[in-house]
Amino acid sequence: MTLRKALHARGCRYRVNVKGLPGTPDLVFSARRAVIFVHGCYWHGHDCPKGILPGTNTEFWEKKIEQTRLRDAAAEIVLQSEGWRVLKVWECALRGRAKLKLDTVTDEVLSWLAQSSSLHEIKGNWAASGNLES
Repeated sequence: MTLRKALHARGCRYRVNVKGLPGTPDLVFSARRAVIFVHGCYWHGHDCPKGILPGTNTEFWEKKIEQTRLRDAAAEIVLQSEGWRVLKVWECALRGRAKLKLDTVTDEVLSWLAQSSSLHEIKGNWAASGNLES
């Protein structure tokens, strides 16, 4: 919601949670053929401290998260094959100790929308956070 509000305040108009597209993107910019997924680091298996598996029932969670990653990758492939550009914004870029300034994330999204690159991601700045714990 934070990113949605910031983009709307900057004049961006988009559709949300479009079920007709693979993966049900969080934000869809139809005129630009661009979609944005805002992924939770844990649930989508991001390689950051927020994506660490729990100490119990690890095998179950590894399998569940791997299935989510495979489903995400398949959706990205289909979207790109249909001419859509895909941006992943990771939770760690928006929340926690490694988060980026909202203006920085918003600027990067707007810059990506103006370009023609097909795949991009925005993640938290763990190196600058000084702490690798979430």
